[in-house]
Amino acid sequence: MNIVVKRLDHVQICIPVGAEDEARAFYTDVLGFVEIEKPEALKASGGLWYKVGDIELHIGVENREGYRSKSHPAFEVENIEAVRRYLEEKGIATQDEKPIPGVVRFSCRDPFHNRIEFLAKQQ
Repeated sequence: MNIVVKRLDHVQICIPVGAEDEARAFYTDVLGFVEIEKPEALKASGGLWYKVGDIELHIGVENREGYRSKSHPAFEVENIEAVRRYLEEKGIATQDEKPIPGVVRFSCRDPFHNRIEFLAKQQ
């Protein structure tokens, strides 16, 4: 099976808990990125999102200790159910992500514990 990636949807980086104002000072004030509203289901986790060209930059907050970071690429794919089955058949554990209206998504970890998200937008 070939996984057909349609486009890169977003990139997430992380900042320390409570550092949103400092992040805004750089990403909004210095770089001029346009902040966009996070989905209601994700607001409680902190952080902020930006529109950057035709993708989004998601800035999450996390305890910066350890190596299981929230940072990740998110790939929009065709036939997301088949992609998940394929990965699981290869022995790769997958995990449901918090629901976002209009989006089906899951993630896995690469051999180095990097998080990789796959998503499909419902129309």
